[in-house]
Amino acid sequence: MKKGPTQPASSTDAPSRTSRGRNGLKTKEDLQCAILRLQNLGLKISISAVAREVGVAAPLIHNTYPDIAEAIRRIVGRGTREQRDEKRSALVAERVANKALREVIVKLKEDLDKLASVNMTLMTQISVLEAVAAGKVVQIAKARKRS
Repeated sequence: MKKGPTQPASSTDAPSRTSRGRNGLKTKEDLQCAILRLQNLGLKISISAVAREVGVAAPLIHNTYPDIAEAIRRIVGRGTREQRDEKRSALVAERVANKALREVIVKLKEDLDKLASVNMTLMTQISVLEAVAAGKVVQIAKARKRS
């Protein structure tokens, strides 16, 4: 008897919950064997490489077998905790460097303000001296205080 589109699938057509559990265990074993095979062959190990070796999608390893994913990362030398700790220590070092640089910037701005003031004073003195030298301005001597 041929099933039509409106006929429900019989219970023998769909895998039972117990067989899914065994398939999950078999998949996990297959993943572990694939890791060993890749290591023995000296091939690059990654989650996607292991997934290709077994014939499953990489997200399946991430979502269903996080312990396998972590084992692969550990083999590659980039465990989740190690990555996090490395990033955190790099962030702390960058924050310290940024703080020091901000202090340097503040000091440089203060120096710039002082130099701009000195520069303006010197420019004014130069213009007065140039005018005196050209004879356009006569300098009047200040009167001395009599004691």
